[in-house]
Amino acid sequence: MTTAGVREPRNESSTPMEPRRSHPDVSVLVPAKDEADNLPEFIRLCADLVGAVPFSFEVVVVDDGSRDATAEVLERLREAHPFLRVISHRRQRGIADALRSAGEVAQGDVYVFYPADLQYLPADIPALVTPILSGEADIVTGTRQGKYEKAFVSNVYNALCRRLFGVKVEDLNSVKAWRREIQHGLPFRPDWHRYMVVVAAADGWRVTSCPVPLYPRSAGVSKFGWRRIPIGVLDLLSVWFSLRFGRKPMLFFGVFGAILFAVGLLAGIVALVLRFGYGFGFRPLLNLVETMVISGISLFGFGFVGEMIAGFGEEMRELSRRLPPAPESEERDEPAPAAPRRR
Repeated sequence: MTTAGVREPRNESSTPMEPRRSHPDVSVLVPAKDEADNLPEFIRLCADLVGAVPFSFEVVVVDDGSRDATAEVLERLREAHPFLRVISHRRQRGIADALRSAGEVAQGDVYVFYPADLQYLPADIPALVTPILSGEADIVTGTRQGKYEKAFVSNVYNALCRRLFGVKVEDLNSVKAWRREIQHGLPFRPDWHRYMVVVAAADGWRVTSCPVPLYPRSAGVSKFGWRRIPIGVLDLLSVWFSLRFGRKPMLFFGVFGAILFAVGLLAGIVALVLRFGYGFGFRPLLNLVETMVISGISLFGFGFVGEMIAGFGEEMRELSRRLPPAPESEERDEPAPAAPRRR
């Protein structure tokens, strides 16, 4: 196995769409950008699960700055399906911000990331959430089954993640389910949703996977382009550095600073021997000494500043552990419409 009121016109905030009757077990978080052709079928398939699964659920769709008829389609669907909630972004903000916006109003104990493009069918959601609801795992990631575009890029990405982070799952960039508590501890920076699993694993959450069929897109176009590959590589390095050295930056800056300083010191000794022992100087060697020594001292300085920042971060984490839990918001205290539990 592999974790509302009146709709506002395209603003940056999210508003609950209507009063809720009970808390669901699962919240399906659905970022949607120009998916007007796919959403009716997606919601219909979700409606087919009502009463057919042993858990209650809601669907939170985030209209991420769509320019087609997505807003109008969602309005009609919301009126017909009480389990559907809608959030609007005035402009496109990306999947990470969409998941954060959805998570702020979602009521479930388990969150599921599911795109609206029908490449993944709602019928496979139970396979993702069952290990979490049964206590076997904390986050479940789907392993794509079937052919898909840019499989080579995805395989390279997954191989690098397994190598750098030691997370033993095959597909980190697919649909996934996770406990509500995990999202509250994740740094949802732009595009970092791809690294949710590795960050959660680094925090000690149990990770597993399950196969999920992948279907051809029937409408719309893929939002993934080749220009995102360099961004993904840089994000990968950033996450790796943050997890490896974020709490002890001197390990990185100090070691490299010491190496450069030592190289500069040795070059300085050689320059002195050449100058006073053999009577001639070598100007490039002097330039090397200057560069290495200054670079080494600068890296040490970065390390000390990094240690101070890391210390502040540790103090903030300790304070957050000592503070009592925040009271439930009005949004969460309101009853929620949920699919009825199977008797």
